[in-house]
Amino acid sequence: MSGRERVLGRVRRALADVPREEVPYEQAVPRGYLREHGGRSVAETVELLAENLADYRALVHRCTDTGLPSLIAGLLRRHGSASVVVPPGLDPGWLAETEVTRVADTADGTPRALDGVDSVVTGCAVAVAETGTIVLDGSPDQGRRRITLVPDHHICVVRVPGQVVASVPQALGRLDPARPLTWISGPSATSDIELDRVEGVHGPRTLEVVLVTVR
Repeated sequence: MSGRERVLGRVRRALADVPREEVPYEQAVPRGYLREHGGRSVAETVELLAENLADYRALVHRCTDTGLPSLIAGLLRRHGSASVVVPPGLDPGWLAETEVTRVADTADGTPRALDGVDSVVTGCAVAVAETGTIVLDGSPDQGRRRITLVPDHHICVVRVPGQVVASVPQALGRLDPARPLTWISGPSATSDIELDRVEGVHGPRTLEVVLVTVR
């Protein structure tokens, strides 16, 4: 029996005597909190996202969908990348103008192999303006969670305005809680007791977010 099966078994036993007519948990607690702070326009929400991403030390870029391939090629070139991890569902046109070596996101890939790859390019599930957070959910254009944690350089493409929401409650309404969700607010960083900041400890040292206006 796996650890997962043991935990689920304990949950089932704990809930065995709960009456069927009892109010479900998600309905038992009133949640009257604001779903958004302020009445921003779509353009203002996107601007807030860009500001908060930059505040978390992410590098923010903007372009239209037609300019995306050349922008990604330029970012990989400036980073000195010779290889890039490619999720299985990534639009091939995004990398049409770069000659770097593509590394497929496969089930048998190892952390050691990923550590030798320079960059990763992904899409996202949703981006939260108020917190400057990008959420990945393992969709085909994002790949397995590990490909965005091991390589040192992550380029994440956010479609504007369709993938941008104002708040966390709005983001949760779009996400499937059964999927492997990764919430990213800036590049990976930590601080020691003297508050010396170190980046790249448990994720990419450099996060570049491309806000793509889809026309």
